[in-house]
Amino acid sequence: MTFKAIDLFCGCGGFSLGFLQAGYEIILAIDIDPVVLKTYELNNYGIPILNYDIRYLRAEKILEITGCTPDVIIASPPCEQFSVANRFRKKDPFMRLYDDNTGQLVLHAIRIIGDLQPKVFVMENVIQLIDGELKDALCNEFDRVGFSKIFFNVFHAEDYGTPSKRTRLFISNAKLRLKKTNSSQNLKLSKILEDLPDPDFIQEIPNHELTPLTTRRDKKIQQLRRGSSLVYYRSAKESMNTNWKKIQGNSICPTIIGHSRYVHPIKKRLLTVREHARLMGFPDNFVFYGGISSQYNQIGEAVPVPLSNVIANYLLEKQLQVF
Repeated sequence: MTFKAIDLFCGCGGFSLGFLQAGYEIILAIDIDPVVLKTYELNNYGIPILNYDIRYLRAEKILEITGCTPDVIIASPPCEQFSVANRFRKKDPFMRLYDDNTGQLVLHAIRIIGDLQPKVFVMENVIQLIDGELKDALCNEFDRVGFSKIFFNVFHAEDYGTPSKRTRLFISNAKLRLKKTNSSQNLKLSKILEDLPDPDFIQEIPNHELTPLTTRRDKKIQQLRRGSSLVYYRSAKESMNTNWKKIQGNSICPTIIGHSRYVHPIKKRLLTVREHARLMGFPDNFVFYGGISSQYNQIGEAVPVPLSNVIANYLLEKQLQVF
């Protein structure tokens, strides 16, 4: 039996890809950004896409397009209003969820999940989504729409085949008891990137071009030592975060987020879009559309493909077979 899934806030399609690889049928992908939907469409020809603001989306419209109720809903609402990396997030966790237009997208996702009543749903976000009393608040929101038992699953993507660090929360009506699939030794940066050709030369790998830099910034990169960064900024908790960091080739890549830029451990240049994509588990034939900043952002905002695939397979083996 092929299980049918809908992807809310689909982005470029990392979450979807893991489920497609596991044999699911994606019957609808929804996002407000036409650029990311172009990337999604380029890589998933034939899957219906909907360019829509989820705040105004109703279950009736989804059913009109799909013709059936999905077995699974996956969703990855924007995380910036909850993320500790955002120093401008609201101090009160409740205000982030209930008084912020972007934060409220989590509530709209819950509304749609409640209206469609899938067998299983999985919602991805940063772990700060359950700061303070937000966990209880989310339990109440899900209970109100018919899901009385909710699990807050936290995973480190590098434990499940992703060649970069990433800790994320997966809220579901299923307890996800995933088995770790990878040793960190297999995910070293140098090993993941070693067979890619130099972007200076003509080659056929998409999105593997040098990122243009100003002369001033290029000169600073030339002088950068491993482990040091060009950019430092304060997080919401006043700790110091970095960007444009020269990373170590003998370790796993740090977390890739939307504005992340990393300097190659050996070559004095930024990692290309393709190199970022590899570090999030995207295959080399996955093409990213849009300007170069958008391409980097699409990757940094995606759910890592290997982790998505492990979740998808677990649901097939342990959860969906009981329905």
